Amino acid sequence: MNPFEKIFNYQVISRLDDSGTFMVTAHERAWLKKMLKHPAAEEAFTPETRQKLQGLLQSIEELSTSDYLTEKAKSAEKQVYHPLLRILRRHIVERSGIRISFQVKRGRVQPDRSGLAYKLEYSMVKREWYLLWYDLRRHALMSTRLSKLISIAPEPLDPAAADQVYEEIARTLDSRKTETVLEVVREYHKELSRILYAFSCFEKTVEYDEEQGTYRLRVCVLGDEVEYLLSKIRFLGKRVRILEGDYLKRRMLEASTKALERYGDEVSPNADEVELSS
Repeated sequence: MNPFEKIFNYQVISRLDDSGTFMVTAHERAWLKKMLKHPAAEEAFTPETRQKLQGLLQSIEELSTSDYLTEKAKSAEKQVYHPLLRILRRHIVERSGIRISFQVKRGRVQPDRSGLAYKLEYSMVKREWYLLWYDLRRHALMSTRLSKLISIAPEPLDPAAADQVYEEIARTLDSRKTETVLEVVREYHKELSRILYAFSCFEKTVEYDEEQGTYRLRVCVLGDEVEYLLSKIRFLGKRVRILEGDYLKRRMLEASTKALERYGDEVSPNADEVELSS
């Protein structure tokens, strides 16, 4: 495989995204051809899509893992793909109404709730899919694990009513959003791809200041995602600086102060000098 087949450069990738172009390496094509033989592929793709992909990959050599990979005993893992994903995506794209029944705490069941599917989200921490939907009876935005869904069926919904619901959802989400601006420290510009990847799961825009030669990230998160954003900022350390966002600045200051209180007195003034003894 040509090692330069995929270029990890922000300017190039952003321009390709704007034109609707997606780069796929030979290794990724070989991996996809092998994964199409996995039993989960039958649920993940419609027969027509699967057949089309197999035709496009016919000339690609399948990825062989038997020579250098050995699967050992492991604990049970949750399946990343869920059978309802394709059905729910169709409802979201078509903005059609749904009638769902789902399980809540202590095994209780909420039957036949009318709503509108809005978005699918995947939790990297819990390794589960969530459906973000609007409950038409309670006029509330709900988040339900796909593993708790018992049944789902289409329900007629007037397009004008669906538009009003989407406007209500947008207002609700906007009220929960927190916006912050981060600056990439110049000496770490060479790690820009890694830094952008760390924030890839957030809604963001990237700006380049030609006069100062710095990159700025404007990141929008919901209220319950702030702690996760903080963990990413701490992970990157000196590579980024918070320019806007009083709450985030205060939390970072608190964390730094506590760290200094715990470890500050233990740091030797000559910490950079290491004495080696046999």
